Amino acid sequence: MIRLATADDLPLVRELWSEFEREIPDEPWRPDDSQEDLAAIEQAVDDGVVLLAEDDAGPSGLAAAELRGPRMAFLSVLYVRPRARRDGVAAALARELASRRGDAGVEMLELEVLASNEAARAVYERWGLRPVELTFAAPIADLALRLAPPAGPTFGSVHVQTDDAGAVERVVQKMLPRLGRSAGTSVTGPRNGWVAVHDDLCDRDPSQLQRLAKELSYALPAVTLAIGVEEGAAVRYTLYDQGGAVDEYLSVPEYYGPLPPGDVVALGSNPTVVSRLTGADARRVREVARIASSPADLPPPLELIEEIASVMGVAEAGHGWQGAGTVGDGST
Repeated sequence: MIRLATADDLPLVRELWSEFEREIPDEPWRPDDSQEDLAAIEQAVDDGVVLLAEDDAGPSGLAAAELRGPRMAFLSVLYVRPRARRDGVAAALARELASRRGDAGVEMLELEVLASNEAARAVYERWGLRPVELTFAAPIADLALRLAPPAGPTFGSVHVQTDDAGAVERVVQKMLPRLGRSAGTSVTGPRNGWVAVHDDLCDRDPSQLQRLAKELSYALPAVTLAIGVEEGAAVRYTLYDQGGAVDEYLSVPEYYGPLPPGDVVALGSNPTVVSRLTGADARRVREVARIASSPADLPPPLELIEEIASVMGVAEAGHGWQGAGTVGDGST
């Protein structure tokens, strides 16, 4: 049975409210406003918007909805005692509230629910309620860390899948005038079937690094890999095959700003493609080429790039991923 609460029911209303508060506590950092909320519900008893559910065993549930303007009611509490759950009590209380408020001309019902209360959220979504406003929270110390301006270096290198370092050197020399390269360019290797190319300008400009890798892949033709760290925070690699980009990875896909969901997915590593083009173990690629919403959720970028480079077979002995320089087993 569902009925209106009266002034005589105030002790019962307080009892059910206290049970609700104990079962679904607010987040620990928020101030305790339970007494203010209870006072509002007690006042609502006089306005005739508090409902009680009862069965043969006694009171089983509580619901209250206060008016917030002529068109909206706010469901401040909907609680059913554990013994009466899964018997449709919550739906009956909500249905009666909606009926009473609808008859009075109210058009919309809103409520708040903790993100952690997944069971309640599932029920409300099944009833047709949809999120209108989301509240986000984060520890100040964590927020400060994530919002700190980049303090690390940008650097990278290109790796060509060939044992012919001389051919790579000749193509690079032809490209220098057209691509605006500086004299600080080195070609080293081969090492593990890859020839490494370092350039002073590309070391500081990821877009130029990508362009160099693409041009080398098309001119040779060969599989090339552009890999580096950007702003000391995010690791990026792009694999090219005959001039076309076939896989791109950015450890923090939205590092430079929000992206459509499809673009976020596209910036995740494709272990199958990496395995086919580099011979890397797909399982290991999947393990090390992780993505996250923040650099703080990943290993340090120098550690992450070393892991990825090692799996692909392009880790450079003595280089340490600190910037451009002559590395490898030999140079042309």
